[in-house]
Amino acid sequence: MSHSATLLTFWIVSFCTAGVVILRRDKIDPPFRRPLAIVALVLIVSSFALIVIELFRLGT
Repeated sequence: MSHSATLLTFWIVSFCTAGVVILRRDKIDPPFRRPLAIVALVLIVSSFALIVIELFRLGT
């Protein structure tokens, strides 16, 4: 699998995870709600960072 395909897969998975946490927050048990939200936030932030890094690499 190429580097860009791996990044695209990570990007899709992180946004889907965040979407599931947001859309199903009423169904998630309260003790797991905050840790799942934090994990989703970390995934989203890291995917944005990887996208920005990849765009800088494409420009050089």
